[in-house]
Amino acid sequence: MTTLARRRFCGILVVLGAVLAVPGIASAGTVEVRIGYQKSSTLTALLRAQGTLERKFAGKDVHISWSEFSSGAPLLEALNVGGIDLSADVADTVPVFALAAGAKLAYYAQELPSPNAQAILVQADSPIHELSELKGKKVAVAKAAGAHYLLIAALRKAGLRFSDIRPAYLSPADGRAAFENGSVDAWAVWDPYVAGAQQQVKARILTDGSGIASYRRYYLASAGFAQSHPDIVQSVFDALRETGVWVKAHPQEASAQLAPVWGLDAQTVRIANDRRSYEVRAVSADALNDEQTIADAFLDAALIPKAVDTRGAEVWKPL
Repeated sequence: MTTLARRRFCGILVVLGAVLAVPGIASAGTVEVRIGYQKSSTLTALLRAQGTLERKFAGKDVHISWSEFSSGAPLLEALNVGGIDLSADVADTVPVFALAAGAKLAYYAQELPSPNAQAILVQADSPIHELSELKGKKVAVAKAAGAHYLLIAALRKAGLRFSDIRPAYLSPADGRAAFENGSVDAWAVWDPYVAGAQQQVKARILTDGSGIASYRRYYLASAGFAQSHPDIVQSVFDALRETGVWVKAHPQEASAQLAPVWGLDAQTVRIANDRRSYEVRAVSADALNDEQTIADAFLDAALIPKAVDTRGAEVWKPL
């Protein structure tokens, strides 16, 4: 090798080494794990903030990247089209809509039910005190969110159908604005938005999900990723379980870490966290039965295009 060729070869090695050393760039042969989450994805937000997964996979050919989404529906759409590999928790209704659209997803974890972590809110001085009084009223709700099913089930409990109200499909931020300015009569939403509205605008809970909607939250993977990388899914599953235990054991510290992420004060975060189980488990048969109940309710309300058999959904099992 000539001196010039040797210099060029060494130069290429230097450049290549620099590229591989840049954070966020995965080398050839490295498994890229793309994780999607929402701002309200508590356990996943903590995994990211604490660098848990980066430490867990240190020294292995695994690179973690993160993408934030505004809500659960676009999060699972990204999962379905291959934009991400793993989804943080979404409400129990969201996979139903995804499955109705033909998505190829695998459930890989669930949080045990937290029925009082979502609610239908009214203003403190609202004349509405009974669910039956929602008839003909305008109610803000995020489409396909867990609170969407809560609203359907609560109306049914009061002898009403979904068609008996005037739904206003709004994101949580827009729903909060509409609720505050009085352009809607009620707002169906989940924590930490419930806690925020209670603390900041003195909203009154008309009903929560107790005895109406169990409100489990699910973690999902693309079916292909779950099949190809069960060991990586196992590591993420274990980290989620450990973080859920940590949140319950260290409520003040967890609230302090989440407060700036959520843009709320630590006390409001603590109220919201106290209403969530954060108990991560493998997905069980009774959970899929709950999913089927939700799917049937949305089909009955003509809110999904076809029947969904959730019991036939793909489920990843811990190794």
